[in-house]
Amino acid sequence: MVIAKKSLGQHWLNDPVALEAIAEMAEIHRTDTVLEIGPGLGNLTRYLVEQAAHVVAVEFDETLAATLPQKIGSKKLTVIQADILKFDLNSLPASYKVVANIPYYLTSNLLRTLSESNNPPHLMVLLVQKEVAQRICAGPGQMSVLSASVQLYYNCELGVEVPAEKFEPKPKVDSQAVILRYHAKPLFHDLDTKKFFRVVKAGFAGRRKKLRGSLAAGLRISKTEADTLLKTAGLDGSLRAQNLSLEDWHKIYQAL
Repeated sequence: MVIAKKSLGQHWLNDPVALEAIAEMAEIHRTDTVLEIGPGLGNLTRYLVEQAAHVVAVEFDETLAATLPQKIGSKKLTVIQADILKFDLNSLPASYKVVANIPYYLTSNLLRTLSESNNPPHLMVLLVQKEVAQRICAGPGQMSVLSASVQLYYNCELGVEVPAEKFEPKPKVDSQAVILRYHAKPLFHDLDTKKFFRVVKAGFAGRRKKLRGSLAAGLRISKTEADTLLKTAGLDGSLRAQNLSLEDWHKIYQAL
């Protein structure tokens, strides 16, 4: 019997209905390469190898990585023991897909790594903490740095909800799938993403502050300069960061 490691955030999904639903949301074709992150016991892997041309499963746990090939028994499966944050995504063919039940603690770093890669996935279906799934897909009024950083690259859709009792061991919260489809065309041309996110992070630095105050502190400018910046962008300085859309942030970026 394999015991889940709390340090790796291991919670294995055992429900066949949920597993099949996650695989279906990925819209896998017979010619697709699928990257599965943290396959664990291979419960989801079984569904993926049935549908894809090739499944690359990256597993950090050495014991699980060593036993998975024999457990699945498919020539379409390649198991790599590695840290996904250090894995070479350029080794995968263009338009690959990602399907994964990922540890909660890994979500933000993983999304940034995948989204900003030179070879980003064409489509992702990720099972994450329900609250985080809803934050990722949030619109103006509830936006965050996380939703802005994902939605700059991907269209977001909420998928199936999975109650905590469907996992072993049982986590403290429910999960939900997010479906992320890469934008066919960039939202903004000639964008310096480093500078863009400097503006976004500055705006969210003071969560309870109005936008003029947050930008002034985050960009180290005066409130008068922040007001001028926002006026140039056509925005009200009394708004709060969560009220802005990506288009609004781009206006501030251009004005700066």
